Amino acid sequence: MNEELKTLLEAKKFEEAAALLKKPDEAASLLSELPEEDVVSLCHVLDPDFLADILVLLEPNLQQAIVKGLRDDELEEVMEDVSVDDTVDIIEEMPEGVALRIAEEDEILKLLEERKFSVLKPLLSSMNEIDLAAIFENVKEEDLPVLFRILPKDLAADMFVEIDKDTQEKLLKKLNDREVKGIMDELFLDDTVDLIEEMPSSVVKRLLAQSDSETRAYINELLKYPKDSAGSIMTIEFVRFLPTMSVRDAFDRIRATAIDKETIYTCYVTDTKNELIGLVTAKDLMLADPDALISDIMEDNVIYVNTLDDREEVAMKISDYGFLAIPVVDRERRLVGIVTVDDAMTVLEEENTEDLEHMVGIVHDKTPYLKTGVFSIWKNRVPWLLILMVSATFTGLIINTFESRLNAISTVLFACVPMLMDTGGNSGSQASVTVIRALALGELTTADTLKVVWKEFRASLLLSVTLGIACFLKLMLIDNLIFGYKDYTPLLCSVVSLALACTIVIAKLVGCLLPLLVKKCKLDPAAVASPFITTIVDAVSLIVFCGLAIAILPA
Repeated sequence: MNEELKTLLEAKKFEEAAALLKKPDEAASLLSELPEEDVVSLCHVLDPDFLADILVLLEPNLQQAIVKGLRDDELEEVMEDVSVDDTVDIIEEMPEGVALRIAEEDEILKLLEERKFSVLKPLLSSMNEIDLAAIFENVKEEDLPVLFRILPKDLAADMFVEIDKDTQEKLLKKLNDREVKGIMDELFLDDTVDLIEEMPSSVVKRLLAQSDSETRAYINELLKYPKDSAGSIMTIEFVRFLPTMSVRDAFDRIRATAIDKETIYTCYVTDTKNELIGLVTAKDLMLADPDALISDIMEDNVIYVNTLDDREEVAMKISDYGFLAIPVVDRERRLVGIVTVDDAMTVLEEENTEDLEHMVGIVHDKTPYLKTGVFSIWKNRVPWLLILMVSATFTGLIINTFESRLNAISTVLFACVPMLMDTGGNSGSQASVTVIRALALGELTTADTLKVVWKEFRASLLLSVTLGIACFLKLMLIDNLIFGYKDYTPLLCSVVSLALACTIVIAKLVGCLLPLLVKKCKLDPAAVASPFITTIVDAVSLIVFCGLAIAILPA
């Protein structure tokens, strides 16, 4: 170490010292001579690319100190320039808690490929089930059971729930009956039902064969509920108290049964007939006197849902109230299950995805995009395209009807048709998307139809005046003066602008009314969004435009 560098390091002037380091091997030698805290301080100011070259040359103890000491963003920049092989070598010498900071999917797959199970097992056991699921979905089919068997039993079951359907099916085919039974024993019942609904019949028979008679009975009961109902997404694994129990008894009940319950933060109180009469939270129990009765501390104004309520409405209710779970009752108000916040989030994600697909004319498909076959994509898209293609026939008929009369007035009128149709379609889509979103969030009901129409009508008047003036100026200044299209006379431009203004008003009214009418008919408003509204507005805008042109302009 030269004197200048030594002086700078002793004075803790790490940025100036870093500027003097030019070669990775010399820098690695320098770091080996420094106290550990100075190593980390110097690494904070080194260029990430340069530090990456240094890191692979260091002893394991220094590598570990640097990985532990760098911030997440710093470490990410450094590891981007370290190869997978070098990262694997570094990981092998580290405890799993530190190795997790740099162990990405590529490194895990490399360790699996090299069959370094002594490194993999503690590393995977420390990972989150969501991260594990992402890794499993990219593992070769023959390696799925190998990796699965490395995991602890409970973590393996949690991970299994998170992987996609195709990977679940591949894994189940590779596992023996004892392992399948282990998964079934660890799964919550609502997850088991979801799994059974998505698997082919051959796999379902095997899953049910590995379940006990009580579990099969519960599964069959849950499968009876309609697909989009609260009953179809609820779980029966929750904590139940009687009002006559003491807080001490309640804690004993939790200790005895909590291991099999999906949530214990909110516990429900029922009478001897299983009718829901209240709830208590873990916080209530912890703050209460051990001898206090549950009936004295419970909340008796309970918000609940019915088994046949729409699952999207249930999910929205959980979101609106900020619940971790909501109780589900039957027609006699008997408590039969709960819907938890994680299931509610899944429902909202699926419903939002379905709405978006409907709005652009695609049949809903749960399969991830990259795993969807070309034939499936064709099958999901072609019905709507065929319907819209046929519906566009009306637009062609309108143009054919008025073509000769418009040509007699001015041929440039046809040049304005795309602008009118596009603006009308966009205006209608804006209104429809706004209304559909408000309906989905519960901000609107069909009872608000008049309020919506009045609001959109006033907004459309402002928009139509603004765009009408802009259209007139555009035709007169740009098309006429700049591009020299002399056929754009003030009268013709006025007719086009007036037609545009009328089209916007009509499009806004159609766009806001159609989703409300469809909702009134108990159908999905998203299904009538952009495609249908655009087709309707195109036809109406052409009729308005042609009618005004024929009525006002001289032949």
